[in-house]
Amino acid sequence: EVQLVESGGGSVQSGGSLRLSCVGTGYSYRGHSMGWLRQVPGKDPEGVAAVDSGGRKTYADFVKGRFTISLDKIKNTLYLQMDNLNPEDTAMYYCAAVVAGSTVDHLVDTVDYGYRGQGTQVTVSS
Repeated sequence: EVQLVESGGGSVQSGGSLRLSCVGTGYSYRGHSMGWLRQVPGKDPEGVAAVDSGGRKTYADFVKGRFTISLDKIKNTLYLQMDNLNPEDTAMYYCAAVVAGSTVDHLVDTVDYGYRGQGTQVTVSS
């Protein structure tokens, strides 16, 4: 059984930082791209960042220069370092394992064919 468990969410003030973690079990990163999506209630989900099995990283324009995705292959743990947060970053953040070769632009369309965690809430106050 594949499990993705996120942690690290919380409440911070604008300009602050958080580091999200996602521990994966029951699958191999070699067969998947890994990524983060976020969703606000009542709105469509959006891809935030992704890393493929070859290490190529892609980011949504709205987080470039502020967020960094990384994958610890030994621990099978995905991270999202979020710096300079602003209130528009407030959302539920989900870790996902999707089709190999996917980029951040593919996350929303492919997550239903892969795996997603339960999410961790990030709240940024002004």
